[in-house]
Amino acid sequence: MDQNNLPDPDSGPGRKESLERAHSSVMVDGPERAPSRAMLHAVGFEKADFRKAQVGIASTWSMVTPCNMHIDQLAVQVNQGVNAVGGKGVVFNTITISDGISMGTSGMNYSLVSREVIADSIETVAGCEGFDGVVALGGCDKNMPGCLMALARLNRPAVFVYGGTILPGVYQGKEVDIVSVFEAVGKHADGKMGDQELNRLEACAIPGPGSCGGMYTANTMASAIEAMGMSLPNSSAQAAVSKDKRSDCERAGQAVMDLLRRGIRPSDILTREAFENAITVVTALGGSTNAVLHLLAMAHDASVKLTLDDFTRIGKRVPVLADLKPSGRYVMAELVRIGGTVPLMKRLLDHGLLHGGCLTVTGQTLAKNLEQSPDYPPGQDVIRGFDDPIKPNGHLVVMYGNLATTGAVAKISGKEGLRFVGKAKVFESEESALQAILAGTIVKGDVVVIRYEGPRGGPGMREMLSPTSAIMGRGLGKDVALITDGRFSGGSHGFVVGHVTPEASDGGLLAFVQDGDSITIDAKERTLTLDLPESEIDNRRLGWQPKPKPSRGVLAKYARTVSSAHLGAVTDGF
Repeated sequence: MDQNNLPDPDSGPGRKESLERAHSSVMVDGPERAPSRAMLHAVGFEKADFRKAQVGIASTWSMVTPCNMHIDQLAVQVNQGVNAVGGKGVVFNTITISDGISMGTSGMNYSLVSREVIADSIETVAGCEGFDGVVALGGCDKNMPGCLMALARLNRPAVFVYGGTILPGVYQGKEVDIVSVFEAVGKHADGKMGDQELNRLEACAIPGPGSCGGMYTANTMASAIEAMGMSLPNSSAQAAVSKDKRSDCERAGQAVMDLLRRGIRPSDILTREAFENAITVVTALGGSTNAVLHLLAMAHDASVKLTLDDFTRIGKRVPVLADLKPSGRYVMAELVRIGGTVPLMKRLLDHGLLHGGCLTVTGQTLAKNLEQSPDYPPGQDVIRGFDDPIKPNGHLVVMYGNLATTGAVAKISGKEGLRFVGKAKVFESEESALQAILAGTIVKGDVVVIRYEGPRGGPGMREMLSPTSAIMGRGLGKDVALITDGRFSGGSHGFVVGHVTPEASDGGLLAFVQDGDSITIDAKERTLTLDLPESEIDNRRLGWQPKPKPSRGVLAKYARTVSSAHLGAVTDGF
């Protein structure tokens, strides 16, 4: 029987309990399920536990990255919260990978793939074991959308918990983070930083557990999920190692049991309006371009129609208010210090920019959650007022044109300018582009073109943090543009355009750009154009063959099943 579509139990005594145990009862009730109960006795179940709702606690703990090294302890807190209010928590694990470690290498081909593996594994375990509810904990970038995709598919009462942001490192009296190190590589290549300085910086930039400290992809997605109503208020704005985060975990365990008793499922929360709230908050925070890719994928699994044009529509009316890295001055810990995301959402709600009637995992509406929210303290300048925004409209600019007939995504803070016309320098991979940047062969007026890095062509759509950071480190942030069918880390900034679709591997025009071609990037008109006559473009297409792809293993399976970036790069039907 499909456990995701079980009929309601018969009415009568025990009906409320049966509703709460709609899935676990199939696994453990009755004489014929004695073998199942025998297995569960061995992992710590007592007789009374078989009458309790079972909550799967999906932990993304791993020692491969500081983002997730503490999540096993957070899962313990969630488990205590579930058990304290009459449930039975069951902790299980899924994978994580580290973008920060693998960035700039072939290891990053597996990064976006991990989002699908995480989603598939959580769905697989929860579906197989008959959990009635799920709490998922994520830390690094792909954990969060992966968790939400699984929760949407399962559609059982669920809460997401963010592992929390890292505290900043300190180097020469200034706060630093992982992007500081990436940009230092460019400074080192330019002779502006010596070996000893680079060594001292790398040794102190990452002081302990937690996700990368700016408004990069992890903090962006955590904020988006909170705005959607799938995590508790301010879950996205707590330090990884803090009393607040431990309390958040315990309360999440209690909250999922409340959702079970009230019959509230992700489909009640993940509405189109909830996704619009997420886009609004991401825009106000100046969040990562990866939010576009991940929100499209999450909407797909929630059966919500969302397109690139929704980001443009919302961005036209929502200002960027947060002065956060990478383009701004502050790290996430500063936002935590002044009150987190809740006061920002209250301001957005008061200005008519959020849908206050959306249901959340508290069992109340977003507006009700924000009703008693205090404002930020006087004198803070991490979050600007509506009368003095960082940017009067959205920074996530969706572009079209002959180079991107189905769309591309840029992050335009306003500091880069709004228009760039330059000559193409074409590279078939991220590594070759990085070598050229570090060697000093990229000069003012160049448009760096990195292709065959899309979801299918990579495969895996690697992030271009190494080349964009090298450009910034060499002081070329305003003088050089970069376009790619790959994507960017949330730490990337400068005149950069990614997610170019159709990708080169699918025969998109990016595949036919040559060195010296003129390319125009116009953020005001939202266009990305190869300045060539159509006849020349047609000639270049003759006899083209895509680069070969892997024939075996996970990357081969991914390349065969993944959709275009403008559809979210999903792998389960599109």
